[in-house]
Amino acid sequence: MSRVTLQDIATATGLSKFAVSRSLAGKDGVSDATRKKVEASAIALGYRREKPPEERRDITVVFHDQVDSVSYELRTMLQDGMQREAQRLGQPVRLQWTHDADRVQAMARDSAGLILVGPHERKTLDLVKAAGIPVVRLGWVAPLEQADHVGGTDHEAGMAVGEYLTALGHRQIAFLQGESGYRGRMERYFGLREYLEPHPDAELHDLRFDESGGFIPALRALHAEGIAPTALFCAHDGLALTAVSELLGHGYRIPQDMSVVGFGDFSAATQISPQLTTIKVQGLEMGAAALRLVLERIEGEGLPAPARRILIASTFIERRSSGPAPKRARRLDEKT
Repeated sequence: MSRVTLQDIATATGLSKFAVSRSLAGKDGVSDATRKKVEASAIALGYRREKPPEERRDITVVFHDQVDSVSYELRTMLQDGMQREAQRLGQPVRLQWTHDADRVQAMARDSAGLILVGPHERKTLDLVKAAGIPVVRLGWVAPLEQADHVGGTDHEAGMAVGEYLTALGHRQIAFLQGESGYRGRMERYFGLREYLEPHPDAELHDLRFDESGGFIPALRALHAEGIAPTALFCAHDGLALTAVSELLGHGYRIPQDMSVVGFGDFSAATQISPQLTTIKVQGLEMGAAALRLVLERIEGEGLPAPARRILIASTFIERRSSGPAPKRARRLDEKT
């Protein structure tokens, strides 16, 4: 059987050879619909792209293209970390943004290895696994999933915050989870809860609420139950900024009346007053570690090895939004 050419795909799709070439190369200048049409035809015809020698070790990084605002800055750090490490090692890397399983499968056929960033669906993961190339995940994996993964230390971060706040004398602590359904937030909460459990005089309150409406209604509900926290651990820096702003608006002094701790150490953490005590996520090193791991798999292809979990330890950053517990907890609408 003769090799399928770009002209064969052009004839089958009714497109120009130029459009077919750019679609398969992942370049701009063609619509998403055209790209999908070309990729589907290529798969159906059994097309295999012959790569020149200098491209045969390319690694493709596939970012899930539905990005929430909370994750945006972290993803930028991951990308920078991968690109810096690739430049240091002289390793060709291609960046793509999609959540389309068939497109990712086509990329897998044209790559020495993949790094998948974000919550790619099960179909995508199965198709990539079937491609038989090394894959590293930057995003949550299923329990005991046999996939290489690089991540942060969310659970430990929660424990570290618990240790820090109790040492400052705080015993009524609230975790601002905000909206439910995010595994990272739950891991931070579980870590905080684990540290506080051996402290019988400490109480932890999980605040879940619609973030668009602010957290004051949730705090007011706690006060109605006779509970007045003196410290907040926020699931991410964005929630911490909201908490600081709303508390200041209700006459709180931070940290004299309420300590606030965030998570992420993104740019806004130092752009407010008081600057935010937070957990710094090492996104640059996470990206670099993912690139090194996929390269190790490529160079050791065929060697039996269990899936690896690499955790990059976060760092505690103490600033001015946290301090000793007040002698008397303040409540909303209470006059000083």
